Amino acid sequence: NYTPYYGFSLSNEGRRTAIFIIRRHRLWEFFLSQKLGFSWEEVHHLAEDLEHVSSKKLIDRLDEYLGFPSYDPHGDPIPDSKGKMAARNNLPLVELPKNKQAEVCQVTNQSAEMLELLKHKNIGIGTRVEVKKHFPFDQSLELKIKTKTVTISEQLAKNIFVTYE
Repeated sequence: NYTPYYGFSLSNEGRRTAIFIIRRHRLWEFFLSQKLGFSWEEVHHLAEDLEHVSSKKLIDRLDEYLGFPSYDPHGDPIPDSKGKMAARNNLPLVELPKNKQAEVCQVTNQSAEMLELLKHKNIGIGTRVEVKKHFPFDQSLELKIKTKTVTISEQLAKNIFVTYE
């Protein structure tokens, strides 16, 4: 739908189509990562190709074969066959209180450059982190990951989401 001076909005049919494309894409990412061993830097581009050649029947079977995963390798929710997505309480790592243990559950920027940096810092989905220090000068964070200390930029921390109790 287009309204002059207000821009575009998706119709109900457009929303359903968009959610189905997201579902296909994220299921292919999960399959490529978990079953074929592709890295999380590689799966996005491969899934882009596969999402456009997949029927609803194939995607429903793929979902069943994969055990109905709720999240893709980057931590994004995978819509179910009805378009519903799992919800969870998470927050950006930059907002995690000091000395609280948390688990990385989502990465919002999936550029190859950022994923490469995360890999270099040994940060991925499921990594346990704890903020030890906040540097006011540049807003960077010092993290404890297992027994090592890692410093990351505020920009990176804003793109990493965590859950904690």
